[in-house]
Amino acid sequence: ATITVDGFAVLDRSKLAPMATKAYSEQPDEREEQVKNDLAAATFTKGRRPSVETSLHDAINWPFVVHLHPTVVNGLLCARNAEQGVEKLFGKKTLYVPYTDPGYVLFKAVSDKIASYRATYNEEPRVIWLQNHGIFVGADSTEEIRELYDAILKIIEGAMTMPLPVGELETCRCVADVLPALRMLLSGEELKTLKVRNNTLIKHYSDDPENQRAIARPFTPDGIVYCKSNYLFLNGETPEELIAEGEKAIPAFTERFGYPPKVLLVKGIGLVAVGDHAKQCDTILDVFEDAMKVAYIARSFGGPHPMTPEQVEFIDNWEVENYRRSVGAGSARGRVENRTIVITGAAQGFGEGIGRCLLREGANIVVADLNEEAGKATVEEFNRLAGNNRALFVKTNVADLTCLENLIHASVCQFGAIDCFISNAGVLRAGGLEEMTAENFDFVTKINYNAYFFCAKVASKVMKLQTKYAHKDYYADIIQVNSKSGLEGSRANFAYAGGKFGGIGLTQSFALELAPYRIKVNAVCPGNFYEGPLWSDPDNGLFVQYLKAGKVPGARTVDEVKEYYLSKVPMRKGCTPEQVTKGVLYLMEQCGETGQALPITGGQVMLS
Repeated sequence: ATITVDGFAVLDRSKLAPMATKAYSEQPDEREEQVKNDLAAATFTKGRRPSVETSLHDAINWPFVVHLHPTVVNGLLCARNAEQGVEKLFGKKTLYVPYTDPGYVLFKAVSDKIASYRATYNEEPRVIWLQNHGIFVGADSTEEIRELYDAILKIIEGAMTMPLPVGELETCRCVADVLPALRMLLSGEELKTLKVRNNTLIKHYSDDPENQRAIARPFTPDGIVYCKSNYLFLNGETPEELIAEGEKAIPAFTERFGYPPKVLLVKGIGLVAVGDHAKQCDTILDVFEDAMKVAYIARSFGGPHPMTPEQVEFIDNWEVENYRRSVGAGSARGRVENRTIVITGAAQGFGEGIGRCLLREGANIVVADLNEEAGKATVEEFNRLAGNNRALFVKTNVADLTCLENLIHASVCQFGAIDCFISNAGVLRAGGLEEMTAENFDFVTKINYNAYFFCAKVASKVMKLQTKYAHKDYYADIIQVNSKSGLEGSRANFAYAGGKFGGIGLTQSFALELAPYRIKVNAVCPGNFYEGPLWSDPDNGLFVQYLKAGKVPGARTVDEVKEYYLSKVPMRKGCTPEQVTKGVLYLMEQCGETGQALPITGGQVMLS
């Protein structure tokens, strides 16, 4: 939870008390609107909407009241023998409330039960058990609350006859052969984000249609809010069978229920969240895996007892839960909202800057870099800045095809697809013919030229699958961050320039091959990013290298080398990641060009 004290609504209890005896409308919608208005009228902090359970808390006469839905507690409360189980484990002196629709009706039911309990036992109940919902625990201090919860959990866990399966499982390598297709089948013009999770508990349900019956209906109102009330199970044996099944099942599901599924259980792969954004995916996975745990624990108490269709329908149409859904959905829209963009060499420098800019535009960013320490720090910072999107670090050697295949696998597991692959990783070893060694030449060529081929090879496979099942206006993108040195020769820098010239040749060739698949391949050719580490590193930056190599005749200091390069730019400034990102966004948004090399050089290099 991220809420702080300032985030809570503060209410006037003297205005809450009369709600217990006030006569409200018999019509559910009208009644709930009246209750909502009375809660708002009792709120000191205007603009903050109080919980619908506020009145319930007010009805319990303890200084501290904590309402939770612990998994093991709901494993008992969502079981067929819930009431008997509570009495057996905690004695006859318990306050158990059969399932009641949330809101004012539940408040009245609990208030009546509390009044009866007080009359019978002449004391305040410490624990209130709500079927298919959770528990309220009251006490004089937060320490007592913790002690009560700890004791409750320990007793229920001790009564479980079938412990939960535990253990993480590797996700099948076939994910990249299935999920990108399913993601596009689930997306219209608005792209979805998918995320996979797998472990021994999930496998128990995902790989056995018979076990799936136990989780086919929701157990609690929260499950409906975040995962909806219907789920899709795909049980094909091969990637081709799973996609074919999805082609039929997804439209049929949407037609029947009026919305696409939020939850997929895919045989051989695991639990798949279908979110409007990456943040929502995390919530869906947590909530539905919790439902799986509840179903499994309930086997110890007579078997699972899901909500009835009538109970589900009330939650589905309840204004309060629709409000919670709208809050969880978010509203920010960027230029690349929900697109997943892989950027090699993005731990620092140009790649980091491009990633930061695209993150602000709503993209999910995969930072692929060999520098693990810097890459993890960059992703940590990105995730602090992110809204509903997310960033992921994958340690990657772009010159290793197997390593790149792992990058694709990790990206698809995390986000379900790759919409744009930016081949940015590059190296430079300056020197003329006499200074350049064969080892340095091979190294520069391997990273700047060969690796671009490897990246396009692995990325295009996923993208072909996406465009095959996508909306007709959808295009995927491969973009190389090239250089102005790919457009004109570079003195005493032929290893770098040669690789970049070759990169433009690859860009044009890839573009011709991939255009029929609606995959655009383009390059951006930045000028010099003087402020970045490539140029300004005091030990091995290009200013230092060029000074040592004598690339600038007569230059005796780093400042003189820098001034020389600025004098060659008509706009008298270096290129920045922000300017390059504008070029990247243009290339992604347009659908009339492919195979192009877009210069961003301040006028230093002009197309002829």
